[in-house]
Amino acid sequence: MNTIDLSNRLAIVTGGGRGIGLGITLALLASGARVLVAQRQPLDEALANRDGVFYCQADLLQREAPEQIAGVAEQLGGCDILVNNAGFMAEQHISQMDEDDWDRMMIVNMRAPVFLARAVLEQMKRKQGGCIINIGSIEGLGANPFHAAYCGSKAGVHGFTRALAVDLGCDGIRCNAIAPGWINSDLSNDYINAQSDPEQARQGLYAMHPVGRTGEPEDIGALVAFLASDQAGFITGQVMVVDGGRTAKLPLPF
Repeated sequence: MNTIDLSNRLAIVTGGGRGIGLGITLALLASGARVLVAQRQPLDEALANRDGVFYCQADLLQREAPEQIAGVAEQLGGCDILVNNAGFMAEQHISQMDEDDWDRMMIVNMRAPVFLARAVLEQMKRKQGGCIINIGSIEGLGANPFHAAYCGSKAGVHGFTRALAVDLGCDGIRCNAIAPGWINSDLSNDYINAQSDPEQARQGLYAMHPVGRTGEPEDIGALVAFLASDQAGFITGQVMVVDGGRTAKLPLPF
C-alpha cells in the first residue's frame, strides 16, 4: 500500500516517458500527483492515455525550452515538484572531444535543469513551497573511461543542487539530488548484450553489487516520490546514492 500522498500536486518530469524517467512518472502517479512529462519524443500510447498525465514537447538544447515547459505548467495550475531527469551520456576520450561535444553535454545535463528551476521558481513561491529533485549519477562521484564530459556534468548537477538548496530554502523550496548507479534499461541491456560473453558480463556486473542485482527504474521512482513528499520535509541539499552498494564495495584483484 502506498502511504505517500502527493494529491493535488503537479510534477514536471523531464524525459519522463522512458527509462528512469518513466519509473519516476509512474511512482508519482501512484502517489496521487499529476505529471507533466517534458521531452522531445511523443509519449507512448499507454502513458499518454493515463489519467493525470500531460505532455509538453520540448528540446532541452534550446534556450526557450525551460520557459516553454513552465508555461504549460502554469496553465495546469503551477509546478509543485520539478524532477530534472533528462540527460544523455556519450563515450569520448578528451583527445577526440571538441567544444561542441562538450557544450551539448553541459547544456542538456546542467544548463537546462538550472534554468528550468528558475522558470518555475515564481510558481513554487506562489504556492509557498516546492521540491526540486535533480537526477545526478554515481559518475558525479567516480568515473568510467572516456566519460570526462558526462562525469563533469553530473558532478555539476550535484554541486548546483546544494547551492539551490541554500538559496531557495527561505522560500520553502527543498532541493535534493539522486545519484543512480547501474539502472536497467533498453540501452544498458543492449550494452551488455553487445559484449563477447553477455552472460559472463551480466554475472560480473551483479557481483559488483552487494545486493546481488542491478537497479530498476522503480528504485529511483520510489525515492523521488518520498523526497517530493512532506515526509521528507527536513531533507534538503543532499545527494543520495542509489546503487545497490556498488560504490561502497572496495574492489579486489581476485
